[in-house]
Amino acid sequence: MVLSVFGSVNGGTFQWKEAIIDALIMSMLTFFTTLGALGITNLLTAQGWLAAAISAGTEFFAILALKRGLVKKE
Repeated sequence: MVLSVFGSVNGGTFQWKEAIIDALIMSMLTFFTTLGALGITNLLTAQGWLAAAISAGTEFFAILALKRGLVKKE
């Protein structure tokens, strides 16, 4: 059930491993997309790398928060 919108519960416990893997995949996609966009527009500086890292961190925790809050009732 990797890369689904909903988190999953197995045996009454939230599946953190799946949620973290999904969050990592999405945050790395955001990181490299941001770097690509900054590189194409010639704005890739130290601040650009920082912006990409902030974007990735925000995405990581947003995905975890969404998955934790959108657990299907079983």
